[in-house]
Amino acid sequence: MQRRLRMGMIGGGSGAFIGAVHRIAALMDGQIELVCGAFSSDAVKSKQSGEVLFLSEERVYANYEEMIAKEKALPKNIRMDFVSIVTPNHIHFHPAKMAMENGFDVVLDKPMTLSLQEAKDLKTVVEQTGRTFCLTHTYTGYPMVKEAKQLIANGTLGKIRKVYVEYPQGWLSTFLEGSNQKQAAWRTDPKRSGIAGCMGDIGTHAFNMAEYVSGLQVTEICANLNTYVEGRLLDDDGDVLLKFNNGASGILFATQIAAGEENNIKIRVYGEKGGIEWQQSDSNTLQLKWLDKPKEILRAGTGYVSTYTAHNSRTPAGHPEGYLEAFANLYRNFTLTVRAKANGIVPEKEWLDFPGIEEGVRGMAFIENVVASAKLNEKWMKFTV
Repeated sequence: MQRRLRMGMIGGGSGAFIGAVHRIAALMDGQIELVCGAFSSDAVKSKQSGEVLFLSEERVYANYEEMIAKEKALPKNIRMDFVSIVTPNHIHFHPAKMAMENGFDVVLDKPMTLSLQEAKDLKTVVEQTGRTFCLTHTYTGYPMVKEAKQLIANGTLGKIRKVYVEYPQGWLSTFLEGSNQKQAAWRTDPKRSGIAGCMGDIGTHAFNMAEYVSGLQVTEICANLNTYVEGRLLDDDGDVLLKFNNGASGILFATQIAAGEENNIKIRVYGEKGGIEWQQSDSNTLQLKWLDKPKEILRAGTGYVSTYTAHNSRTPAGHPEGYLEAFANLYRNFTLTVRAKANGIVPEKEWLDFPGIEEGVRGMAFIENVVASAKLNEKWMKFTV
């Protein structure tokens, strides 16, 4: 396969923030083209969105069932290769399952499903179909997040002892869903978002970041969830104590009611020899801290970074790469992997470095365990998957 991959999209119609982000990220490297979509559960809105995107009328569908069935019936040299699903959480499982069972690879927005059981069922589908699956935990796509992961994996910091990860937002400091604001409305609705609000929306990003960078897995948790805004149906704030499988401990906090905060996800990891610190507000920088010598500042785009970091960097040092580029790295690595498999080539290890089904299952386990822990009087609860 020596061509662009053809992408279909479910959800993400006109006015949808995350749909536009996915399209920008997918198209950034010229490896993908958008050929079809079912952009809304409203057939008229789906058609209107397709027109804005200059798609052929016959490739804009009323619903995802129609899209998958009709695309499968098209000749191989025309039909889509994979589908990007950018709907609210309750419309993740069924289109992803149907797409893979009909021969299409899948890129899916996080969290993976509405429940842990759906996540496990989707894992079975991935295993049975052998399709390539990518979960868009965006922040793992940053070059210096990958550098942090490689430094820890190489033993540079020694045995890891502490992990601190935080994701503060302030946009839900008021009852925004009461004005029927689209993004707030579905994220605070248990029927569409699931059993968690803040912890499902951004807490899963922090959890994924903690496990991805440290290379460890959470084994025990102690959680506290809060709902500060009157009338809100789901949590808008929370704190979680963590224990990891090597004996390390950590703290995770995520909040959407920290008035004035934006999206500065941040992680610090400390080992026997030193520590690392990274935050999105200065994404090209990784701080490397030492017990017995001055702190080092590592920068993206330089010649001393790992192959993983270099592979996911687009510009020379000093040129900022941000959220859209990190998002695009997930799509590029997914695309390189799909194309390699189609050509009978083993994908390079750097290409395979994107979140997948395992991260999705653990993310849903995090949500359900945190909610369960927050209801207990006991201090610690076993983390189960």
